[in-house]
Amino acid sequence: MTDRDGPTWAIVLAGGRSTRFGRLKQFEPLDGMRLVDHTVATARRTCDRVALVLPAGVEWDGEPVDALAVGGDHASESLRAGLAAVAGDAAVVLVNSPAHPLASDRLHHDVIAAVRAGADGAVPVLPMLDVVQRVVDGRVVATLPKDGTVLTQAPQAFRAAALRSAHADRPRPVENSGLLVERGHVVVTVRGDPANLHVATEDDLAAVRRLGSPVVATRTDVRLDRNNSPDD
Repeated sequence: MTDRDGPTWAIVLAGGRSTRFGRLKQFEPLDGMRLVDHTVATARRTCDRVALVLPAGVEWDGEPVDALAVGGDHASESLRAGLAAVAGDAAVVLVNSPAHPLASDRLHHDVIAAVRAGADGAVPVLPMLDVVQRVVDGRVVATLPKDGTVLTQAPQAFRAAALRSAHADRPRPVENSGLLVERGHVVVTVRGDPANLHVATEDDLAAVRRLGSPVVATRTDVRLDRNNSPDD
């Protein structure tokens, strides 16, 4: 048995205080459920076990999960709390948050499969189609090249041993895939989904509500995948 033969655990990072949003966005409603409920439900469908990280003092009253943890002041601290709750025989750890409530089953399966196939990590990406510029004090100071630049989404999957090793010395707050790359691990990409919106503001939440539940998003994903491939 290798370190890729064990179960897949999902860590749902719902322990943040949503400073930019102004209130706990993970508990905002979407089609009769909360954002966190959608994220947990998708994790339960696509992974063997689920660990849920919540803010201190918040009790979980949603679908059953396999482990609960208390979040920290930063996402990296919450991730380490979630990792501590994941069983030692886990082979793959998938990381997502309620900020991506429309992340489809397909995205979950694809990143997990990429790690099972040999990568240390896998992330969904979209091509960079818009012009990206650097702005200082309201003035454009540089236009950045788009070649080789992508938009990275969640969920992201990692070989459990690699993720544990990368966080063993409690590194500075940094995005997980970038941390693994810094440590010399191989992180690959899979095709992202334009419908997989990131909820950071009220406007983002309104856009997610217009798209609808993850079931609707999965149907949209089929159409968008055909017409908006990263190769286009």
